Amino acid sequence: MLNLVAQECERIDSRFLEPACGHGNFLAEVLERRLALVTKRAGRAIMRWEQDALLGLACLYGIELLEDNAIECRDRLHGIFAAAYSQRFGFKARGAVLAAARITVTTNIVQGDALTMTTTGTGRRKPEPLVLTEWSMLSGGKFKRRLYEYRELLRTEPEDAGPLFSAPPPKVTDEEGKPVFVTRAVSEMPAIHYLKLAESEGDRS
Repeated sequence: MLNLVAQECERIDSRFLEPACGHGNFLAEVLERRLALVTKRAGRAIMRWEQDALLGLACLYGIELLEDNAIECRDRLHGIFAAAYSQRFGFKARGAVLAAARITVTTNIVQGDALTMTTTGTGRRKPEPLVLTEWSMLSGGKFKRRLYEYRELLRTEPEDAGPLFSAPPPKVTDEEGKPVFVTRAVSEMPAIHYLKLAESEGDRS
């Protein structure tokens, strides 16, 4: 199935969302292909490998209803990343990069219901809208994060626009001239270098 979209699999900044990701079979295969491409392009240039590999990982998303499956999917993707990193650079592999990868998979593989577009809710905690994080790599190895509600990302018509929009969404057209409606972020975080990502998460907690 992935061979049908092979070009997208090999584009490290192409985003994949598996709305019922289970243990991550599809996402794991996409990541394997991307890491092979990153290794081929970056060679022994460790910083380039780190940045490209982290971006490729950060562009993979999954929604899973069962908590144990979501945890296993996160661990699986992180394990694939860690193994490729260690195999390529050995003792030069940095803990800060592995920590950044862990934050990425924890953020991107979310437990929830893709049909209701909400979290599962536990105990007295009510279901809340699912939120996904857009990761963008800026110059200098900095990550920029923007948060979007999943339900808003799926909107295609202007009258569907919810309370997140303080003004009508910008109207643009695709290559066929059809209207595309751009969603605004729920929140936005300051850009931070990938080696300091784990530090920033510690400060926030």
